[in-house]
Amino acid sequence: MSDAVRLRPPRNRVEKRAIGWWTAQASSLVLPPVVVLVALGVLIPPARFWLLLPAAVIAVLGAVYLVVMPQWRYRVHRWEITDDAVYTAAGWLRQEWRIAPMSRIQTVDTVRGPLQQLFDLSSVTVTTASAAGPLSIDGMDREQAAEIVEQLTATTQATPGDAT
Repeated sequence: MSDAVRLRPPRNRVEKRAIGWWTAQASSLVLPPVVVLVALGVLIPPARFWLLLPAAVIAVLGAVYLVVMPQWRYRVHRWEITDDAVYTAAGWLRQEWRIAPMSRIQTVDTVRGPLQQLFDLSSVTVTTASAAGPLSIDGMDREQAAEIVEQLTATTQATPGDAT
């Protein structure tokens, strides 16, 4: 590897709208058990305390998670693409910095799930010849993600090497 391709913090933040997307994802995990436990607590009076207590605990811990996690992820998630490599930083509890030299890139994909579509976001997945698996840039603007995929495709086609 040349001196230009080294592990370092990437420069670009993801879209600010990713905070809303991550909050919506977390809400879909936190709210259903609370709603079910509260509904059961209302429908089954003898077990009300034993159903509402865990509902309250889940609601309080879930509220903290909903406030802290998306903001923290937004501070950590970064990406950068140079002529030589793709750099990513991701995670919120377990943080990971990755680099993929252009010569190692095999495929570039875009993913837009239903929630991402609501927030006009996309994820770009860069698959490499690495045992560590693909790099993912989550929370990108939809149009910017399409441009990045085009740029990476053109750059990797022009880069010598067999990506293995």
